[in-house]
Amino acid sequence: MNILVILGHPNKGSFNHAIANTVIETLSNNGHEVFFHDLYEEKFDPILSGQEIPKGASLERIIKEHCNEISNADGIVIVHPNWWGQPPAILKGWVDRVIRAGVAYEFKEGDNGEGIPIGLLKAETALVFNTSNTPRERELQVFGDPLEILWKNCVFDFCGVKNFHRKMFGVIVTSKLEERLDWLKEVRETVDMYFPISPDKTCLKSQKIKG
Repeated sequence: MNILVILGHPNKGSFNHAIANTVIETLSNNGHEVFFHDLYEEKFDPILSGQEIPKGASLERIIKEHCNEISNADGIVIVHPNWWGQPPAILKGWVDRVIRAGVAYEFKEGDNGEGIPIGLLKAETALVFNTSNTPRERELQVFGDPLEILWKNCVFDFCGVKNFHRKMFGVIVTSKLEERLDWLKEVRETVDMYFPISPDKTCLKSQKIKG
């Protein structure tokens, strides 16, 4: 399968980067093709111009590439920290510019945008891994779970991706090495569950054993 992995964190030594690396390694070991973007490393421009909003607008080359990748993805993995109950601005800008009409969703003919959207993404599964410095109990009691609503309901369900799983890891700032290693093990297990070893790789392994 073609799996799109998007990372939104500015620090290379962050636990978010460790999560993304674990995701990529697991997907590759399972025989999947990975399209990876570290938005900060690539200096992705998050600014959506007014000219770019309409369906069918002329797009920059890099945005066309991102649109093609998400259109052809069989699965999507997003990794980012919880900042103010939201993704970092660079990732929000990626959503604004790439999750666009005619690529990720459309409305029925004659519908001006007030109706129910038709999801266009072919991906069957989306995973989101988040990090937080707020204890889960306080997060839920005081803030609810805005990231769950954002990614599950407002983005992926809207665009036709019905199989969704999200995991928040924390508290990051006080976590010990053992905890982080356990969390990365959970990341591997989750990726294995939703994107298992591809049949082609299983057959190849079988042929090597027989040979």
